[in-house]
Amino acid sequence: MLQTQAEAAGAQEISRILDLGLTQRGYDVHNIYLYRRTGAFDEQSNSSFCAMERPHGPLGLLKLVYNLVARLRALRPEILICFQDYGNIAGAVAAKLAGVPYVIANRNGAAGLVAKWVWPVDKAFGTIGLFDRVVVNCKAVADEYLDYPASYRARILRIDHGFDPKRSNLSKVEARQRFGFPKDVTLLGTIGRLSVNKHLDSAIRLLANRDWSLAIAGQGPDRESLETLARSLGVSDRVSFVGELPPEGVAAFLRALDVFVFPTRMETFGLAGVEAAAAGVPVVANDLPVLREVLAVDGKPAAVFVDTTNAAGFVHAVDDLLGNKTMRDDICARGRSLPGRYGRERMVDEYAALIEGLRGESPYRTL
Repeated sequence: MLQTQAEAAGAQEISRILDLGLTQRGYDVHNIYLYRRTGAFDEQSNSSFCAMERPHGPLGLLKLVYNLVARLRALRPEILICFQDYGNIAGAVAAKLAGVPYVIANRNGAAGLVAKWVWPVDKAFGTIGLFDRVVVNCKAVADEYLDYPASYRARILRIDHGFDPKRSNLSKVEARQRFGFPKDVTLLGTIGRLSVNKHLDSAIRLLANRDWSLAIAGQGPDRESLETLARSLGVSDRVSFVGELPPEGVAAFLRALDVFVFPTRMETFGLAGVEAAAAGVPVVANDLPVLREVLAVDGKPAAVFVDTTNAAGFVHAVDDLLGNKTMRDDICARGRSLPGRYGRERMVDEYAALIEGLRGESPYRTL
């Protein structure tokens, strides 16, 4: 399996789950990362990095591609499962050069975050068959391909994400003690890469006229600007940055919260919000069509949706949720049912069926 970068994020969580699930089913799974962004996967078995940091300049890119092709030639996988836009494109090219028979591309990036040059390349690769299959994870993403060439659309397969429920045995008090959060406060929280797309500045602005506290889990380039914003608003003493967390740490983090806020601007699925809702934390999420699709059970919402770019509306939505126990109970009950809709075993089974459909019954089982 090929990821663009090694870090604790949504696409990497999906490949981590697939790694474990496919290994349990008898596949020989290897993980390749184009480059290492954090140490999140340093201890993962059967893993390698083509570069130890993001490459810069033509020479760095050529060296990365050379290392990727060399790694694939050494492993001789029957199928390469690629994730994220750059991983899909680099993987398809390297697979062709290394003689890998099949390539499965996964669409993980929101449309607005994909570089403009990627779209025509992706369309060409899917149309001519450099991608043997293209996996999408929800209806909203599948619908983006309705006007694509028939040969591309024939390769699209929808496999909804599955996940491991992030539920902790800690009490709320114990969870807060673990992270050093105040014991007797209304604690909001969010998880995501610290980048412009996640719109975390709007979460910090929630504190300006309320006595709430906010915990933010994740790493990324915007941490300094977010810290500066918190200081300028006079709320820095009520904002906690806890950094990147492993799955068990995510469970404890969610247990500490009163409300999970999810102001992200764009998603293809929104795994962090789904995990929070499934953990029984009431969620206030940006009103995106894809989030309304995935954060629902039997057609009923498993979150409160609001335009999070409207500061007053965002505050009002959190206020309403905190002040209405019946609403919280209903939202949380639906959220706890989400693992039934997005089970990890179902997802792994569907990928295994896809793999077997491509490879037949060959005894050579290396991915």
